[in-house]
Amino acid sequence: MADRPLHRLATSEDFEAVHALYMHDAVVPYLGLDPMPATDFRPHYAHLLATRRFQVVEQAGRIRGFYRTARHGGRAAHVGFLATLAVDPAMHGTGFAREMVETAIERLQAEGVLRIELMVEADNGRAQAFYRKLGFEHEGTLRAAYKRAGEQGYVDELYFARLLPGLGVAR
Repeated sequence: MADRPLHRLATSEDFEAVHALYMHDAVVPYLGLDPMPATDFRPHYAHLLATRRFQVVEQAGRIRGFYRTARHGGRAAHVGFLATLAVDPAMHGTGFAREMVETAIERLQAEGVLRIELMVEADNGRAQAFYRKLGFEHEGTLRAAYKRAGEQGYVDELYFARLLPGLGVAR
C-alpha cells in the first residue's frame, strides 16, 4: 500500500464517517445494529467512544475502517477480543483489511494478549475465509444468535480464535 494507514482512537468528529460506513449496505448486515438514521446511532456511537478502545483507520485522510478491542480480566487476562470491525467495501482486495487486523493484533500482543477472539456471522463467508488466512480457527457456533430486521430467519455466530506465540499451550 502506498501510505500506511493511521490507526487512532475515534473522536466525536468522526461520527459522520463512522455512521456512513457502519450503515453501508455491504457492512451493516454484519454488525450488531440494524440500519438507522444518524440521530438513532448517536447513543451507540457515544458508547463506542466511552470504551476508549474504538479505533478508526484512515488512509489518504479518509476513514476506511474501524474496530474495537477489548480485554478479558482475571484468569483470562491474556485474552483479547476484536469486535465492531468494518472495512470500506471500496478497500476490499487492496490489503487494507489485512493491515488493519494485523496492526490490531500487534497492539493487543504488545499489551500482553496471547489469544485473540472474534465472532463472524455464519452467512459471511468472505470474512470467514479472511480470518482463516490470518490464522484464526473456528472454535464454536452460537446458534440463532440474533435476528436482522426484515429477515425471516435467525443468524448463527461463529466463534473464532487465534493463539499467538508465547502462549505455551500444548496442541
